[in-house]
Amino acid sequence: MHKHDEGMRSHYLTVQFSIVDAPAPDELVIALGASIGGRPHHRIGDRYQDLKELESNEA
Repeated sequence: MHKHDEGMRSHYLTVQFSIVDAPAPDELVIALGASIGGRPHHRIGDRYQDLKELESNEA
């Protein structure tokens, strides 16, 4: 998600990973991710475009 604009979906990304034999009962796993920009060819639409299409369909 874009840090200043929740409607931009170019920053959505999911990652699947596993940590072998972790966490132990007395451990905690914290995973963080960051980027300097959105995906170059993102496949998820723009929320603002979705709203425009909904408005035009209702008219």
